[in-house]
Amino acid sequence: MHKVRLRGPTSTRHITLSRLPLAAAICLAMASPAVAQDAGQNPASNPAPGPLEKTKTLSAVTVTAQKREENLQKVPISLQVLDTDKLQELHVQNFNDYVKYLPSVSYQTYGPGFALIYMRGVASGGDGNHSGSMPSVGVYLDEQPITTIQGPLDVHMYDIARVESLSGPQGTLYGASAEAGAIRIITNKPDPSGFAASYSAGVNSVDHGGVGYTAEGMVNIPMSSNAAIRLVGWDEHDAGYINNEVGSRTFPTSGITVSNAKGCSNPPSLVCTGQAKKDYNDVDIQGGRLALKYNINDDWSISPTVMGQHTITNGNFASDPQVGSLALTHYYPDYANDRWVQAALTVEGKIGNFDLTYAYSHLTRSQEEDNDYSDYSFWYDTIAHYGAYIQDNAGNLINPSQYIQAHNHYTKQSHELRIASPADERLRVVGGVFFQRQVHEIQQDYLINGLANSLSVPGWPNTLWLTQQERVDRDEALFGELSYDFIPETLIGTVGGRWFHTNNSLKGFYGFSAGFSPTSTYGVAGCTSSNPFHGAPCMDFDKATKETDSLGKANLTWQISPDKMIYGTWSQGFRPGGINRRGSLPPYKSDFLTNYELGWKTTWFDHRLSYNGAVFREKWKDFQFSILGANGLTEIRNAGQARINGIEQDVNWAATYNLQIGAGMAYYDAKLTQDYCGFTDTSGNPISNCPAGSINPITGAVVTGPLAPKGTRLPVTPKLKYNLNARYTTNIGDYEVFGQVAVVHVGERSSDLRVFANDLVGNMPAYTTADFSAGAKYHGMSLDLYVNNAFDKRGQLFRYTECAAATCAAHNVVPGYPDGQVYTVMNQPRTVGIRFSQEF
Repeated sequence: MHKVRLRGPTSTRHITLSRLPLAAAICLAMASPAVAQDAGQNPASNPAPGPLEKTKTLSAVTVTAQKREENLQKVPISLQVLDTDKLQELHVQNFNDYVKYLPSVSYQTYGPGFALIYMRGVASGGDGNHSGSMPSVGVYLDEQPITTIQGPLDVHMYDIARVESLSGPQGTLYGASAEAGAIRIITNKPDPSGFAASYSAGVNSVDHGGVGYTAEGMVNIPMSSNAAIRLVGWDEHDAGYINNEVGSRTFPTSGITVSNAKGCSNPPSLVCTGQAKKDYNDVDIQGGRLALKYNINDDWSISPTVMGQHTITNGNFASDPQVGSLALTHYYPDYANDRWVQAALTVEGKIGNFDLTYAYSHLTRSQEEDNDYSDYSFWYDTIAHYGAYIQDNAGNLINPSQYIQAHNHYTKQSHELRIASPADERLRVVGGVFFQRQVHEIQQDYLINGLANSLSVPGWPNTLWLTQQERVDRDEALFGELSYDFIPETLIGTVGGRWFHTNNSLKGFYGFSAGFSPTSTYGVAGCTSSNPFHGAPCMDFDKATKETDSLGKANLTWQISPDKMIYGTWSQGFRPGGINRRGSLPPYKSDFLTNYELGWKTTWFDHRLSYNGAVFREKWKDFQFSILGANGLTEIRNAGQARINGIEQDVNWAATYNLQIGAGMAYYDAKLTQDYCGFTDTSGNPISNCPAGSINPITGAVVTGPLAPKGTRLPVTPKLKYNLNARYTTNIGDYEVFGQVAVVHVGERSSDLRVFANDLVGNMPAYTTADFSAGAKYHGMSLDLYVNNAFDKRGQLFRYTECAAATCAAHNVVPGYPDGQVYTVMNQPRTVGIRFSQEF
């Protein structure tokens, strides 16, 4: 006898079937509703039913994308969902794993916890670092935002109810960090109704690399009839597959050679660092989640949660193609220690028949990093004789290689209080207030061993350059949406708005010592006072920017039949402006995105097939664009205008009782609609008219024309991204056995908006990966065998240089590097694994 679970919007039922196989849930990698037995066969309403037919239907999936519980097929948003079953079936453990199954999402990454996320082609590319633009995509853990300025937390994906991906501006309900969309990670909640537990253990082997493992577990413990506690923990080791190959380089100015070989001698002209190592980019992750649910009465509940994770990343995830497809040569340590704790509190209740929700969160995140920065030193010495200035106390030239020791500390606090009217009323409203404050304490110490005291930043021995800054981003908002059924349950109109106020500041110290740069307007020579700042010699700038504005939304939905709906939406999103890390530059302004969308959600053939989609045009105004400027500092300037046309589609098909198929696709045509000149006026307003011979108003230099002409394609996002998945399940005796295949295709992408920089760095070619898995289940136990990236494709995720592209990617400057030195972050090579799981 086997049990098939029926999922509905608010309840879970079980019916007992005789000798029928329990098939796995059918869901699209974009929008994945669970699979269930035909809901019409209900033993409670049919006491003596006849034999049940072996047919599958797509059951309802409940989401909370609009701040209330709703059926996925009734939500007028291009919404992609990966539910619990799908996350497990696809062996999703982290951000890289689930984002590849979301066609509307693209990203750049330096490694775990360092991702820049984009949606719907709203991407300018360029350089992004610790004091860059705010993200344009918000990531949420349940009710709480978890996007720091560096990027979102890379949450380990175990005991997760679902991932919701909301495409397009979500400005009215989600605000500044959801200009282009939002991703919500919804955890499983404590359940007072009964004890439950599960665990999973697996081991995997990475081609060209080492062996990894994962161990994770959950226990749900009822404390009384109205309270429960849920404990979740994990321990993961990801194998390395990038080799730090033995190599050396000679600095032309000093003639000093640096080698990363182990055990070499150190004559006067040779420096040995001993950093060479095989498979050196391994990762260790430990973490846990503690959640409590206390139902005060039938109307009120309180849910405190504490979640933390500690990630240690060794090495670098990029490759230097001049060294090898999965190799580089670095001379100084590459290391990251990322620790974060998120405390959250959610209170839910009723005031009359209105639902009240209060959500609070406090996030603390600390990152300690070591980075090899010797490429910057080598290329600038080769091109500009930088090494002639690097001396010891006796005036002798020394090895000019730089390396970075950095510490970034984030604190983020948010409050949201909202109220929602009953969902079954003809007139419905949801609204609330929001407050958020995040602080980023930035320390970047650029070191050269043996550097003269006169060239070092005072109080910081061997420090050529110091960044010691504090960034504070605040925003407050009032928001609301009102819906009215012009024709009950048939024609629904919605209007929404958000009033917001932002206040963002950046202050501190950045620059050289007075001995290295005596006439500079920043650094020690530019100090505005003699008072130290967080250990730095002084403060050399203190700036802030404020803004008050509003956003709007309008939607009209026509429920043609219970199974078919179309909708039209106009919506807006924004991203706040801020202060440049180089304090001498003007502030960058907010950018705004306006979306015009027509979508549909349909179910066919007695709920055996669903077909959803949307077509849209988005206009991106004054978008923020980051580049790596002088001294390796990120510079953010507003560009002109861009537009993105696109279509998103997904299909889910219960082909037979045993076979379920899903597919998702996104196609984007994203282009500039104005020239990008690369500079602004003195107030930070973008300039889009810069013919050859015109003058840069800030520098006074003669320009040679736009850096990216009108019609240039926006970078990072492919024109086409799609995925296909199929799962076949049957019974062999008392065992449920399955086989599954999942295919992901990512089209070609450009690396940089600027034409000359993209020519130097290069496009990222299209790639297609295939994952296979098979296994069996028996009485709550399951064994999975899987092969990810089965054909070992080298999918390129990100291309970058350590210094300005014109320098580090200069052609034919250094023998052996005809195309300069460009790093490429690849997807993980073929990985073969086995996993055992059990539920109690």
